[in-house]
Amino acid sequence: MVTTRRAGGPSKRAGRGGGGAAPQGIATLLDAEKEASQIVAKAREYRTQRLKDARGEASKEIEQLRANKDREFDEFEARHSNDSSTSQEEVNKSTAAQLDKIQSSFDQNRDGVVKQLLERVVLVQPALHKNYHIRS
Repeated sequence: MVTTRRAGGPSKRAGRGGGGAAPQGIATLLDAEKEASQIVAKAREYRTQRLKDARGEASKEIEQLRANKDREFDEFEARHSNDSSTSQEEVNKSTAAQLDKIQSSFDQNRDGVVKQLLERVVLVQPALHKNYHIRS
């Protein structure tokens, strides 16, 4: 096979003294690469800054929410702590009333109960047990 070379076509030795186009093209590519890396770096920096800002805003919102919930809890606790003291007073009154009722019942029935106990202890009626059988 015979290869023919075209006139004015690209040569294999174009980078060596054939002209200034190749080094200028490489320089252009390097500049474009440098510019692209700067754009990527700025984009990363922008994204990082946005993340930091978002975290800051989220933490502020969390603190506000926490403060609101703490305030609501304190109000709820203040409203219902009075109820527990009122309930405690009612329980104490009810307990005192029941104790007074028991004491008065004791005072009324003490003499009768003591009398019944003494009668049972003093009154002895000897009798055979119902399960006892006399053997003949």
